[in-house]
Amino acid sequence: MFAGIEDWGWWLAAVSALTFVGSLAVVPILAVRIPADYFRRDRRGPTPWRRRHPVLRLAVLVLKNALGVVLLLGGVIMLFMPGQGLLTMFLGIVLMDFPGKFRLERYLISRDPVLKSINWIRRKADVRELETDGDSPDRAA
Repeated sequence: MFAGIEDWGWWLAAVSALTFVGSLAVVPILAVRIPADYFRRDRRGPTPWRRRHPVLRLAVLVLKNALGVVLLLGGVIMLFMPGQGLLTMFLGIVLMDFPGKFRLERYLISRDPVLKSINWIRRKADVRELETDGDSPDRAA
């Protein structure tokens, strides 16, 4: 019944190492690309891809959502293994498109550990910290 279960350990270790290294590379890149005032807006702004050719827009949308799902699943795995699980899950959600996404993003970023982690990465990259509804523009500068 459990034949070959010892092989799972190697696969589990490989997936853990891959998601850990991948999150160390991808998470900071995505964290610094979020506009500083993104969470102060009432609505999500228009994307620059709206005016592009429909086929190109669809291709970018599919790739962006696929990367978002990979990051979300990697974040879930990292909750139980080494890695930045919550932060990776948050950035996966930021990349995906679904109804109610903006409300969910604003709720997640209002959690102190998430905001502090992202702003720490942004400070290291010499990028302005994220502003939330409770911030004054002076404080985030």
